[in-house]
Amino acid sequence: MATSTPTKKPAARKPAKSAAAAKPASSTTSTQPKTRVEQVQDLAERAVLVPVGATLIVRDDLVSTVKGLTTKYRTRAGVERELKRFERRGVTARNRFERQVKKTRTKVEREIRQRRASVEKAVKQNRRRIEREVKTVRKDLEKQSTQLTTQVEKLVNDVQERLGTAS
Repeated sequence: MATSTPTKKPAARKPAKSAAAAKPASSTTSTQPKTRVEQVQDLAERAVLVPVGATLIVRDDLVSTVKGLTTKYRTRAGVERELKRFERRGVTARNRFERQVKKTRTKVEREIRQRRASVEKAVKQNRRRIEREVKTVRKDLEKQSTQLTTQVEKLVNDVQERLGTAS
């Protein structure tokens, strides 16, 4: 990649210096190339080097992964060790899942019991209240019925007396 500080180049490739470009290279702080040709060269280099660098990084990661796998699975003991590791991981996941299911089931059962007890309590209270009200209404009706019977008997006796005295 081309650098921003000028290096020794063949005389034929140097552009003609203008008044602005006559400053010494050590006093400039810009990292941009000074000419359009250098800028285009920089962009062309980057366009080639970025994919190459990315490819090399991917290759290094792939080689590292393959080396890791070949190290783990090179021998029968290594394969068995990894299988046991996978099995332990599976057992752990299964146990965690079963505990979660049991905890959820217990929670749901508790909530159902609480709701059922609440409904039974409300039904019992409502039944008692209704029975009390029915009992009160029945007593009132009996009382009124007794009073009405007494009044009717009194009226009948009065009417009979009046009929008996009128005849």
